[in-house]
Amino acid sequence: MKPHFFDYTPDQVVKEITAAGFKSYRSKQLYQWVFSRGITQLADMSNLPQPFRTWVQAHYSLELPRILHISTSIDGTRKYLLGLQDNSAIEMVIIPAGDKHTLCISSQVGCARNCQFCATASLGLKRNLHPHEILGQIYLARQQLGDKRLTNLVFMGMGEPLDNYDNLIISIRNLQHEAMFAFSPRRITVSTCGVVPKIYDLAASGLKVKLAVSLNAAVPGKREKLMPVTLSYPLEELKKALLEFRRQTSYRITFEYVMIKNFNMGNDDLKAIRRFAGDISCKINLIPWNEVPHLPYTSPNADDIETFRKKLERLSAAITLRKSRGSDIEAACGQLAGKYQQNKIPSLEE
Repeated sequence: MKPHFFDYTPDQVVKEITAAGFKSYRSKQLYQWVFSRGITQLADMSNLPQPFRTWVQAHYSLELPRILHISTSIDGTRKYLLGLQDNSAIEMVIIPAGDKHTLCISSQVGCARNCQFCATASLGLKRNLHPHEILGQIYLARQQLGDKRLTNLVFMGMGEPLDNYDNLIISIRNLQHEAMFAFSPRRITVSTCGVVPKIYDLAASGLKVKLAVSLNAAVPGKREKLMPVTLSYPLEELKKALLEFRRQTSYRITFEYVMIKNFNMGNDDLKAIRRFAGDISCKINLIPWNEVPHLPYTSPNADDIETFRKKLERLSAAITLRKSRGSDIEAACGQLAGKYQQNKIPSLEE
């Protein structure tokens, strides 16, 4: 299988092009076709000479993930089932909010972290996504939006991004490169369940990116039950890593807190959140748990949510209540893979 064009940096591509005997400016022309004009068919790149197009065709793949199915929510959210070359499937979600459009990106086929509230966990980990499979989601989203602008990227889809660290870093560097996607660092957020060693690596990488942590409980025993990653990386170790990340970046940490009725919304939970996050420059996103049929949890009602939110406001952090988007199509937080996991994935040959 040919290497994919998106897996390389522009500097690597120009070296290969000049080593093959072509002028370096051909690289700039190629990137303009692919990223400025949205063209991936070499036959349509009219200002490139045929020998160069033939060489590119022989050396790089420009194939994108295949859209197998699109589900549209009553709130405008769209969930895409994407087929990959090995007939694996992932999901991505485009979430509109006025003039803004956020893409929720998957980083793995399945997930190994087994968070108990999440539908993806029941898949287990199939494999990591390659950089081109990650970047292909952004490219497809831009195509799907047409004249509308893709404004924000969140690595909050299927998988634990920091478990696919090397490919994640390549993807983000190419996302930010001006010759490729040219995305601002402040528009890119990486979410993690709390993989402590990789948080330190990300902090030391020099890469500018926002970090969101799926907290969901600050009482150790509750978080261990809900998120087994806590058994490997306890809350005190996670906090040390987050303080180090905060020292290395200008961005606040975001804590995602999925509210589950009669589990993590009591006074002991409020006190634990204050102890854990009170001295970290952060904001807290409160998210009502989105029901997954086979999981034994209950979503809070409006009164439960408002009571919890008001009590938490005593914390100095900014508190935001995130509205669930796309829950009617199983596209909301924690629901990805819930729709097709029990069914046969359509073959790319079908």
